[in-house]
Order: sequence, then C-alpha cells, then structure tokens
Amino acid sequence: MNEELSMHLKFLRLPGLLDRWDAIVSEADKKSPSYTRFLKDVIAKEYSVKKERARLVRIKRGKLPEVCAMETYPFDRQPKLNKKQVLGIYDSNDYLTKRQHIALIGPTGVGKTGLAISYLVHAINQGYTARFILFPDLIDELYQSLADHSSKKVMSRFLKYDLLLIDELGYCEIDSQAKAGQIFQLLRQRKHSTIITSNLGFSEWEIFLKDKNLTAALIDKFTANCHLINMLQCKSITPKTVLPPKN
Repeated sequence: MNEELSMHLKFLRLPGLLDRWDAIVSEADKKSPSYTRFLKDVIAKEYSVKKERARLVRIKRGKLPEVCAMETYPFDRQPKLNKKQVLGIYDSNDYLTKRQHIALIGPTGVGKTGLAISYLVHAINQGYTARFILFPDLIDELYQSLADHSSKKVMSRFLKYDLLLIDELGYCEIDSQAKAGQIFQLLRQRKHSTIITSNLGFSEWEIFLKDKNLTAALIDKFTANCHLINMLQCKSITPKTVLPPKN
C-alpha cells in the first residue's frame, strides 16, 4: 500500500481496509471477482470490523465486572430455577423491544449476577447501550451529584441507557431521604429496560428504603412491566462463567 492510499484510508476512518489491504488485493488477484463483487466484499469486511469494534466499545463502557454468556450458565446445577422462563425472556427479546424490567430475586451465590450480566451482554451484542453498576455505587454516585450540583447530568446519563443493571439492590441501607429520593426518581423516570438483582423480596424493600409510601410507589411502578425470576429456592453455586470478548 502506498502512502497516499494509507493517508486516505486513515482520513476516512476505514481501519479494516487499512489493516488488511494487501491481503484483500492479493485475494482479488487470485479470484478475479467482478468489480461489483469486489466492492461488496470490501464493504462487508469493513462493516464487520467496525461493528465488532463498536461492540467492544459498548462492552467497555458498560463497566461489566466480567463477561458472562447464557450458554455457560449451569442450569443442571439449579433444578429449581425456571429455565424455560429464563431462556424465554432471553430469546424473545421482549424485555428490550417492549422496554420491560427484569428482577432476579434470591439469596447470595445462586447466580443472579451471572444471569443478569448474560442478559446485558446479549443486549450489547445486538447494538443496545448498557451499563452495570452495584447498588451501593449507584447510591454514592447519585448522592455525590447532589453535592457538586451535577445531579441533572448524572441522572440523564443513567436514564439514557437502553439497559441498566443494578446489582445487589438492597445490599446497603439508604441512610437519608435524599438518597431514597434519588433512587426513586431514577427508577420512576427510566423509559428503558432495567434489571435488578436482590436478595430481598419486594415485600422487604422497605428495610433499606425506610419509607413505606415511597417503597409502595416504587414497587408499583417497577413491577407494572416486569419479569420476576424467582431464585429464592435455588442453592448456592457461585458460577464462574467468564468468557473472552467475542472475536
């Protein structure tokens, strides 16, 4: 590749062509495709490169602690889990297209987070924007935004994700009305899908929210369009389903 062509490809931001130009030309010399076929192949390869890079960027921005796949979840070790329900939600994509919520409720170690991340990765692979965050970290970030007067900006960021995963909801108590109000406003205003994992059933949310009326209003809002995956009878398995990024 000459310097002028390299400069043009860099300006046009065509990394796939820049990296593989010599191989592409060599293959074309051997197969002698028509001009139309050659251009289609070049465009298709560049599209694949850019699509994959965009997916990896979304994975990075999602701040996942690990990358889990539904295919590796050990359903055989969790016979009391409703596998049909879990896979039905996953395969239908209704939770994304219809902007439904998912609540995974059960004790520590049963694989709630792994399943939740699998839904998150599935969404990212389809082009949706997503974000993982621990409940205590979310509380801190929202509350800190009040102190530095950036609450509107921070709230807007969490509202715009196509899918937001709040892990370990209820893991810490909310020690002020302001913090409870921030969580309520976030979940009330979100127009996109939200996934929560918690070791507390809905009837126990008042324990950490410490406000009966706010708790009732929040539960009514969240459960109105929600899939409940009950894992209360599941046993601890603490699965390790970390996978490398998709090639």
